[in-house]
Amino acid sequence: MRRLNRKKTLSLVKELDAFPKVPESYVETSASGGTVSLIAFTTMALLTIMEFSVYQDTWMKYEYEVDKDFSSKLRINIDITVAMKCQYVGADVLDLAETMVASADGLVYEPTVFDLSPQQKEWQRMLQLIQSRLQEEHSLQDVIFKSAFKSASTALPPREDDSSQSPDACRIHGHLYVNKVAGNFHITVGKAIPHPRGHAHLAALVNHESYNFSHRIDHLSFGELVPAIINPLDGTEKIAIDHNQMFQYFITVVPTKLHTYKISADTHQFSVTERERIINHAAGSHGVSGIFMKYDLSSLMVTVTEEHMPFWQFFVRLCGIVGGIFSTTGMLHGIGKFIVEIICCRFRLGSYKPVNSVPFEDGHTDNHLPLLENNTH
Repeated sequence: MRRLNRKKTLSLVKELDAFPKVPESYVETSASGGTVSLIAFTTMALLTIMEFSVYQDTWMKYEYEVDKDFSSKLRINIDITVAMKCQYVGADVLDLAETMVASADGLVYEPTVFDLSPQQKEWQRMLQLIQSRLQEEHSLQDVIFKSAFKSASTALPPREDDSSQSPDACRIHGHLYVNKVAGNFHITVGKAIPHPRGHAHLAALVNHESYNFSHRIDHLSFGELVPAIINPLDGTEKIAIDHNQMFQYFITVVPTKLHTYKISADTHQFSVTERERIINHAAGSHGVSGIFMKYDLSSLMVTVTEEHMPFWQFFVRLCGIVGGIFSTTGMLHGIGKFIVEIICCRFRLGSYKPVNSVPFEDGHTDNHLPLLENNTH
């Protein structure tokens, strides 16, 4: 009974076979079919390689939502060199919410030489080239996000030569923690002192002829420090043409959560517009000489996630490529063969000429072929 049940099961399965096998004796091969098969296999191999490269690649997905975190502090990472001695300049942040000077204890004032060494100039030139390409091709930002990792660094390399020149500039570097509201980070003449209505700078003791706010921004970022990320102002260098010159940067900061296969960080992106002018009270151009960075935070938060094609999707796309090429080449080969057969048949039919009819004495005609003369009865 078990054998009978197995035979019935096998016969039922055979009837459900959707891929019937044709005996090899009934299969006819041709040169055209072989050529089409070779083209099909080559196309499948190329498309499979291309699909595998797409499967290995990743892309960045951007999602937007309202930023609901207003209680935390905002970190500002700074590395700016000003062409004035450290005792003549002061840097601080004016918080517009509380109208007070934020703590600047995290900043370090380091005397240095403003002119760069040859290696540092090459680094700055490459960084400015990358910045120009980023402005033209925004897709490069995805490459920078994917290449970000904690062991890399885009900081200015140390000076390789032992310069005997005395320091003529001040490098201000470090970080600050401020409230997540609009503010104004500025570097101007004199050290900052607290004031009941805000703050003031002791600029009266500094000679006006020593004012020189030529500066170089080696790094400026907001949020968690991600060394491999290139920010919009990195590598910027401005040369002052007058002692009373004001440089202004208007910055819009966008909170960003970065999740890649190499790093996860809560950082910030920002856009910036620049403006510079000479202070001339007689001409109506009022203000204070210095470097002013006015920043404001966006209410939207961006989540950037690196995504990868799942294996099941890659397998489905691969099956679609193989099956689609087989079906398409089979149909094209059948249509081409059908057209060739029609053209050949017409050519063969046109090669035959009608035979002249033979009239009889009673008026009838004979349409049959004439007998050969050497035929005998």
